[in-house]
Amino acid sequence: MSRPRCPACLHPPSTCLCDLVRPVRSRIELLILQHPLEELQAKNTARLLHLCLAPRSELLVGEQFGPGLLDPARLSGAALLYPGEGGVPWPQGWQPSRLVLLDGTWRKSRKMLALNPALQALPRFSWAGPPVSRYIVRRAQRPDQLSTLEAAALALQELDPGIQGLDDLWRAFDSLVSRLGEHRNQG
Repeated sequence: MSRPRCPACLHPPSTCLCDLVRPVRSRIELLILQHPLEELQAKNTARLLHLCLAPRSELLVGEQFGPGLLDPARLSGAALLYPGEGGVPWPQGWQPSRLVLLDGTWRKSRKMLALNPALQALPRFSWAGPPVSRYIVRRAQRPDQLSTLEAAALALQELDPGIQGLDDLWRAFDSLVSRLGEHRNQG
């Protein structure tokens, strides 16, 4: 029997994140594709990101998405934010209407990319030298591997100079990291 969860953030009541949600207003929409094994993870930042950017954010859970979910209309004007080979820095002055992010472990996100040809066809961008991740509660293979929330916040900061609420999003992220650290130390 599974334990009760908040219907909005999907966390157990004792670790509910809803009090951290602050509205962020951006011209750029987010499409977050989340691997099923991440959906109920306590260390998952995608749900908090999605809730803060609603209604300009859509979160879909799956590994392989059919043509109905990744159709040309949904991906029109979109860019894939994904590090590694094949990613290039943002062209000066270019603004996608939608950013697509893959949320999962690095291994799972590579598999999601491989299983979805529509994602492979998108322009793919990353940073030449991203900052070191502040997400100290999850182990990364390299210091420049960012959480989904960090990657999205940095991209939105660069691409949408008129964004409102970005500082609140960073505060929500820092509060989440702090809570997760406290919870880990208590357990």
